[in-house]
Amino acid sequence: MAQAVEEWYKQMPIITRSYLTAAVVTTVGCSLEIISPYNLYLNPTLVVKQYQFWRLVTNFLYFRKMDLDFLFHMFFLARYCKLLEENSFRGKTADFLYMLLFGATVLTGIVLIGGMIPYLSVSFSKIIFLSNSLTFMMVYVWSKQNPYIHMSFLGLFTFTAAYLPWVLLGFSILVGASAWGDFLGMIAGHAYYFLAFVYPRMTDRRPLRTPSFLKALFADEPVVIARPEDLRFAHAPFDEIHQD
Repeated sequence: MAQAVEEWYKQMPIITRSYLTAAVVTTVGCSLEIISPYNLYLNPTLVVKQYQFWRLVTNFLYFRKMDLDFLFHMFFLARYCKLLEENSFRGKTADFLYMLLFGATVLTGIVLIGGMIPYLSVSFSKIIFLSNSLTFMMVYVWSKQNPYIHMSFLGLFTFTAAYLPWVLLGFSILVGASAWGDFLGMIAGHAYYFLAFVYPRMTDRRPLRTPSFLKALFADEPVVIARPEDLRFAHAPFDEIHQD
C-alpha cells in the first residue's frame, strides 16, 4: 500500500506534486499548531504597510481544518490539476504555472477590489484564504477543455463535464458550506479560458503570453521518437506495396 502511494506521488507532474505537497504540509502543520494560520491569511494592510508579502502566496496553501471539505479539495487538486498538467498542458509546464499565477492574481484582485465596494465589502472581508478558489478554477478550466466527458455524482445522476463546476457549487450550498470561494474560482477560470483559448480564436491575438523567464525555468522539449538505424532504408511491407 505504501509503495503504491509512493509510486502514485512520484508519477505526478512537477507543478501538481509541488502544490499538493505544499498544501498538505501547510494544512497539517496548522492542524498540529506548528504553523499559525494568523501568519498565512490574506491581509492587504499587513502586506502593504508591514511588507508581509508571503501572505500573497500562503493564503493559497492553507485549506482550513482537515475535514470532509479538505478531503474533497485535495481530491480536486490531485485529480484535475494533474489531468490539466498531463493532458492540456503536456510539454507546457511554464504555461501551466502561468495559468496558476494568472488565477491567483485575478482572485487576489477580486477580493481586494470587492473589499472596497459598499455593501459587498463585508462579504469580501471574510475571504482570507483563496486555496479553495484556486482549486475550483482548475476544475472549471478542465471542464471547459473536456466538456463532453460523461461523469457521475456519487452514483446518483450522470452529467457531462461541462456542468461539473455547477454540480459541485450546488453540492457546497447543499451541505451548508460557503459557495463564495467556489464561485470566485469559476470567475477566474472563465477569465483564463476566454483569454487563453476563446479570444485568440476570435481575433488571432494572444493576450496571455507566458513570460520568457518562466519558459527558461522549464525547458520543455518536444517528444521525439527515434527510429532504429537499421530500419532507415527498410523496404515497405509487401501488403502496403500492393494496396489498392
